[in-house]
Amino acid sequence: MEVLGSLQCMLSPIQPNQIPPSNSKNAHLLTRRKALTFTSSIAAFYFQFCQNSDISGFPSAIAQPVDELQQEEDRAVQIFQGTSSSVVFIKDLELAKIPKSTSETVLPEDENVKVEGTGSGFIWDKFGHIVTNYHVVAKLATDRSGLQLCKVSLVDASGNSIIREGKIVGFDPDYDLAVLKVDLKGNELKPVTLGTSRDLHVGQRCFAIGNPYGYENTLTTGVISGLGREIPSPNGKSIREAIQTDAAINAGNSGGPLIDSYGHVIGINTATFTRKGTGMSSGVNFAIPIDTIVRIIPYLIVYGTPYTDRY
Repeated sequence: MEVLGSLQCMLSPIQPNQIPPSNSKNAHLLTRRKALTFTSSIAAFYFQFCQNSDISGFPSAIAQPVDELQQEEDRAVQIFQGTSSSVVFIKDLELAKIPKSTSETVLPEDENVKVEGTGSGFIWDKFGHIVTNYHVVAKLATDRSGLQLCKVSLVDASGNSIIREGKIVGFDPDYDLAVLKVDLKGNELKPVTLGTSRDLHVGQRCFAIGNPYGYENTLTTGVISGLGREIPSPNGKSIREAIQTDAAINAGNSGGPLIDSYGHVIGINTATFTRKGTGMSSGVNFAIPIDTIVRIIPYLIVYGTPYTDRY
């Protein structure tokens, strides 16, 4: 734009009193000679300007938005590739009868098994602990019949897909949190990278990975729409300091991670408002903040119950 502006300035009209009378042949030749000299001066100045000036900013001004868009897309791809292997697919199963023996590598899934629901979770540590929402595994957590079973599909650190039975370790309905454990049997897992939720700001980019409607490893993007929200827990109490986001969260996303632009988990996707009678997401979605999760999960792993329930 700087170059174009300079040229426009130099091509301003010549004043009438600077043009000699046109009835003289010599004057006419002189006029042509001056015009040619003037045109040559423009060309000489232009080429000298191009050689001595840095005009690289002109094409870069156009290319810069393209480069920024490419960087943004590349970042989203990197976040998904780096985190998706730490996200698991959870299926709630109801058996028609109690099996004589339970195999952790071959789980029953035939006419005698009913899939009651699906959800998501993420790998907490290399010992096989899986964090998810309590409402995803509530039937298993409260089962007294022995007919409830939880199947966990995940990927190990080497990229191998494995299926294991998930055993309940602990749960806290007040905060809609639960911990499962799977038997590794020689498989090494890749835990998520934990972030913090104390310094989040409205407008930050965020990413959700989960299994909506059974579609595994689905990525949705959005921003943090609000902070300090209050949402109901499964037992009717309130979960405070929830994160509001417009990243799409649907049935099956529950228990999956909400991730920041650095690939760090900042929350667990938990709830969404739906339009009455449609089942469609309204775009108003909520996640439990990671600072709350970090405070509760270690107690569930060690004691099976939240800290407040042990006294």
